[in-house]
Amino acid sequence: MSELRWNPVLQEWVATATQRQERTHLPPPDYCPLCATQPGGFPTEVPAPDYEIVVFENKFPTFRRTPPPPAVQGSSLYQVLPAQGICEVVLYSPQHRGTLTDRTVPEIRRLVEVWEDRYRELGSHSYVKYVFIFENKGEAIGVTLSHPHGQIYGFPFIPPIIQRELVSCQDHQAKTGRCLYCDILDEERSDGRRVIAENASFLAFVPFFARWPYETHLVSKAHRLCLSELANSERWELAEILKTLLLKFDSLWGLSMPYMMVMHQRPTDGLEHEYYHFHIEFYPPPRTRDKLKYLAGCESGAGTFINDTLAEEKAAELRRAAPRT
Repeated sequence: MSELRWNPVLQEWVATATQRQERTHLPPPDYCPLCATQPGGFPTEVPAPDYEIVVFENKFPTFRRTPPPPAVQGSSLYQVLPAQGICEVVLYSPQHRGTLTDRTVPEIRRLVEVWEDRYRELGSHSYVKYVFIFENKGEAIGVTLSHPHGQIYGFPFIPPIIQRELVSCQDHQAKTGRCLYCDILDEERSDGRRVIAENASFLAFVPFFARWPYETHLVSKAHRLCLSELANSERWELAEILKTLLLKFDSLWGLSMPYMMVMHQRPTDGLEHEYYHFHIEFYPPPRTRDKLKYLAGCESGAGTFINDTLAEEKAAELRRAAPRT
């Protein structure tokens, strides 16, 4: 069952997707549904003996192209809608072991091309208002399949966090005539203490307002709204700085860093949103090598993050982390 239920208190949609209870949970390598199907072997989601990158629709989706009717009748207060949308899985590699960090720069560049293709394709559907590209990495995040992969959701609405960013960017432009993220870039580059990595087209930094100890934002230097606006050179430099950042994460403690990677770009609702700015955010949950940051009462109940570290110190640690060779 997939449906959308309106929360009139927070004024946001909640998705109900009961079929996700049945999704595969950490299977042994020989029965991984994301590996290529081998002759005489376990049939997987990829009916081919090998591949580079594969995209297919999620078997346990939150949103469906043709959703079933809601399970309950809505009211004027408790609105209910079918959960129409699209959920896709992106496989980075046929290799079961490894992560995105292990991909070469040309392989990551190819993935950037796939992301852009899916952004355009999913966003072309009238019922998709926002294309959300993301990756959950590591059991600490709750990942149920260890094979290196990401996901793409075609939302039938603009998610609340993106909506808040859009409002902030629009307000900032109305007050100053400038882009909010361009001003953030200038501030971070001018200060320098929170910068982790930089190339001609992108800046990676622990933001001044970081909520997670090692939260990192990757922002395009030019005012771009989405992947489709990146020039060829910018796509290569995005792949290069992604590789650098991922290596720094894993080099910090000599282990594979779990994280949530989320891509923020222009909605596909038909409006221009010229005041917005393309960026990628990383939320690694560790606060030390052996301790995780949990979203407890203050974060979950009040919506206020408490970061028990300093952004400047965490950025210095990541900056010093030498990528492994």
